[in-house]
Amino acid sequence: MTTTLRPAGPEERAADGGRSRAFDIRVNGRRAGSLRLVTDDGHAGRIEDLVVAGADRRRGRATVAVLAAEEALRAWGCREATAAVPADAGAALALARVLGYTERNRNLVKPVTGPPPPAPPGGAFRDLTDAEYPAWLTAERTAYARNWTDRGLDPAAARARADRGYATLLPDGPATRGAVLRVLAHEGADVGTVWVTVAPGPMRHGEDAYVCSVEVAADHRGRGHGRTLMREAERVCHAAGGGLLGLNVFAGNTPALRLYASLGYRPVQIHLYKPLG
Repeated sequence: MTTTLRPAGPEERAADGGRSRAFDIRVNGRRAGSLRLVTDDGHAGRIEDLVVAGADRRRGRATVAVLAAEEALRAWGCREATAAVPADAGAALALARVLGYTERNRNLVKPVTGPPPPAPPGGAFRDLTDAEYPAWLTAERTAYARNWTDRGLDPAAARARADRGYATLLPDGPATRGAVLRVLAHEGADVGTVWVTVAPGPMRHGEDAYVCSVEVAADHRGRGHGRTLMREAERVCHAAGGGLLGLNVFAGNTPALRLYASLGYRPVQIHLYKPLG
């Protein structure tokens, strides 16, 4: 039997140059599933909404569909294929890894059921000031772009992603509605920062608030300040009436993964990528 990928509708173009198209997975002309291809910047293309009908599962249909999707993305000029897979979709994750996809980052969530304990003795939080903001933003953007380039993204695409992200999430700097930027001081020294966004409505995974960034100064790490900063994020979420806090963590950041696991976070989505050559 022959499995093929066929367009299920016209290609759609966005004003910013993005493009997308729906495809059917067909077996000898019979529809056996579907997927959608999307690209925002021309560098990476996403494989979305991959579905194979029940009777056609475990017969290699998804494998052929993904490989065909990669060829379609190459024809669009994409140099990378990406996919977001639910953390509990074991079969899909196994297939992605067999086909050469690597985890780049994952989304985690944690229920916030009450106010967390206060900061340990000697620790206190204050808001990031307008005067501190430019240096903080420069360091944040540089680190964020580096996290992407370290995990296979083209440097220009990583910088563009950082520019879009910060322009969207912090258009008015510290005065941005819903943005909370805090500095942790311990025994008189600034030791770390945390940035939390409180949403007016639930986010993609039902989060009420999101930890956009948490950073401990290099010479103050290993002393529990990361945990204190994360507790402050919970406090912000709870104070805003939220019950679910989310965050992103990049693959390979073992200390952060261990911290989040110890605090009760669970993965909900795994983001994967594959160079297309």
